[in-house]
Amino acid sequence: MRKATIDVGSNSLILVIEQNDGSGWRTVLERTAVTSLGEGTKSTGLLGERGMSASLEALRNFHSIAAEQQVTDIQAAATMAVRIADNKQEFLDRAALQGTPVFILSGEDEAQLGFESVANDPTFSRHERITIIDPGGQSTELMTAVRVGDEWEMTFKKSFPIGTLGLRSTILTDESPEPPAILNASAFIDDTIGITYGRGEAGFAIVLGATGTNLVSIRQRLLAWEPEKVHGEWLDYEEISRAVGWMMPMTDAGRAQIVGIEPGREKTLHIGALIVERFLNATLAPGCAVSVRGWRHALLERGLPGSAKAS
Repeated sequence: MRKATIDVGSNSLILVIEQNDGSGWRTVLERTAVTSLGEGTKSTGLLGERGMSASLEALRNFHSIAAEQQVTDIQAAATMAVRIADNKQEFLDRAALQGTPVFILSGEDEAQLGFESVANDPTFSRHERITIIDPGGQSTELMTAVRVGDEWEMTFKKSFPIGTLGLRSTILTDESPEPPAILNASAFIDDTIGITYGRGEAGFAIVLGATGTNLVSIRQRLLAWEPEKVHGEWLDYEEISRAVGWMMPMTDAGRAQIVGIEPGREKTLHIGALIVERFLNATLAPGCAVSVRGWRHALLERGLPGSAKAS
């Protein structure tokens, strides 16, 4: 059995194809297209034509790839940018018209699926308390859970309106932000989070998404995507803070030349690093492990929260 899920995110679209051979799911193929669907949405309330066109093209391409891989079960889900856009229905209608339908994933389901992608990962199974940080283009999800017997008990779960594209279109509009803008962005993130964990309350922190994977790829100077060299790697707080410090003064063109960066991330990676830094600060976590999995994997493998789980 082969299935595919397409993550229609604010900054990029991600295709994951997995196969179940009877002993569990394994990834067959992943592809990413940086389309900036949510660029400017925070300030305008709209999905721009350039982002919509690029995302629709990526949807067509991903459906073709899935068909070549003999996948017939394909689902595509959109997150924060589409959720908040006044013209969301236009995008959904255009996607359906070209035969690549998309549904909107709620913030609650996005957070829950992100948690499930980690909670069911053997890489992190030894931990009794985990905190997951999932930064995106327009939102960041934060979840903390403790193990109670064979189950997990969620102690905190919230989706915050903090994202790389949202900050890029408001506080950090300059491609090389000056220190006052960085301080303002940090204060905004801290105020929006509005909480501080007690020491040890976070447990073992794990970051999902492109920020963590790119920071590890840069550290290891990877010239191609090698998930087995990224998954489970550790980023300490000081390393992330240093990344904010050396990437912020660079131009987009300069960041694009960094060895290991994914093409298209040069406009947002420095901001993503700042978001992760501030969430680690709020949770008093000394750093975070990196997961290459995300809500798309849990959706493919287990279905929407509350639905019958896939085998």
